[in-house]
Amino acid sequence: MIKNVSGIFVVLLMISFISFSFVGKDTPTEGLSIGDKAPEFNFGKEKQSMNLKDLRGKYVLLSFWASYDASSRMQNATLSHAISEADNVEMVSVSFDEYESIFNGTIKQDRIPASNCYVDLNGQKSSLYKTYRLQKGFKNYLLDKNGVIIAKDVKASELSSYLN
Repeated sequence: MIKNVSGIFVVLLMISFISFSFVGKDTPTEGLSIGDKAPEFNFGKEKQSMNLKDLRGKYVLLSFWASYDASSRMQNATLSHAISEADNVEMVSVSFDEYESIFNGTIKQDRIPASNCYVDLNGQKSSLYKTYRLQKGFKNYLLDKNGVIIAKDVKASELSSYLN
């Protein structure tokens, strides 16, 4: 009986050591969190010039999407139309399509103003995609006037409550 108890004790002890080795490795990998400062980025191409830092002092809605992801595309279009009625927020819509022709066709079809749309042709390989941790799905982030995330995955119906 004592042999069985000591054997069980050894097994439990080993399991405890193994479980302790994973402590601290469960840090969130899904996007950024509310209260985080949004990482800076810019688009400096001839046709597309934008620096997130230049939008400080305004509320900013960052919307990340791709034409091949139906839910992110629909959310982006809905938010874009809701933003057009708000005067105290800027929208920055970033697509991760790898072909500019697909991006251009999508914003035309979705009737999104091209002035606030940008494309990162590196797609999922881009540093922006990795910086905003979009591997588990596209997100949107509402930033306050200092560039701090105050909400994420905002729906168009919720937007006005965050801005008031």
